[in-house]
Amino acid sequence: QVHLVESGGGLRSPGESLRLSCVFSGGTFQDYVIGWFRQTQTPGAEREFLGLVDWSGLSAVSPDSVQGRLTVSRDNAKNTMYLTMDNLKPEDTAVYYCAARTGAPRYSAENYNYWGPGTQVTVSS
Repeated sequence: QVHLVESGGGLRSPGESLRLSCVFSGGTFQDYVIGWFRQTQTPGAEREFLGLVDWSGLSAVSPDSVQGRLTVSRDNAKNTMYLTMDNLKPEDTAVYYCAARTGAPRYSAENYNYWGPGTQVTVSS
């Protein structure tokens, strides 16, 4: 059974940087596309796609609100994926999740089969 665990969240001040890790276990890491999502506590908020990396290192980042501030990467030797976000803003406050799927990269949360429990990131002065 695939298992994902995020770490690195917490309280940050506006303008600081953030690095989250996602450790994968229970399967062959290279078989999976790993994506990062976030979800705010706003009622009805959906999980927002942030970025993904496939087994070869091919990455995609979205949406416009994080363009230029976000990078995603993975270390296949460590079964770990990373998210780095610079110049944090209060609107980046959310629970951040990593998720895994086999097959082609997809940008919607509904396409991912396995999810970590999430890590809370709060950006506040």
